[in-house]
Amino acid sequence: MRCTHWRRVPPGLAAEARERSTSGYVDSAAQCQLSAHNTGEHHGLLDDLEYGTALWLRWSETAVGLAALPDCPAVGPGPDGQGCCLFLGHTTQHTWADMEEEVSASEDRPSLIQPGPAH
Repeated sequence: MRCTHWRRVPPGLAAEARERSTSGYVDSAAQCQLSAHNTGEHHGLLDDLEYGTALWLRWSETAVGLAALPDCPAVGPGPDGQGCCLFLGHTTQHTWADMEEEVSASEDRPSLIQPGPAH
């Protein structure tokens, strides 16, 4: 499961991020993209900078800043393995593992849709 923490991008950092980003557009808030955690640093993706590098909003309880970080090169298992959508050296599991957990959890939940009569 992905972390549920969000952070508004301070106006000064938003202006700097827009200048540095490839698209010139940055959201006003970012959700942490790491696996669920409550302590330590959070990292929200803002935009790509160049091939293989992205701009992240990095925050903790005491600080907030921008970080240009290289992409994680890991690829998921299987012939169509997904690439990890995080940065090199992240401390939580890769994004495809989070998605596998979310799919598994949703399959364990009872369906709200009841089958209708057969025609």
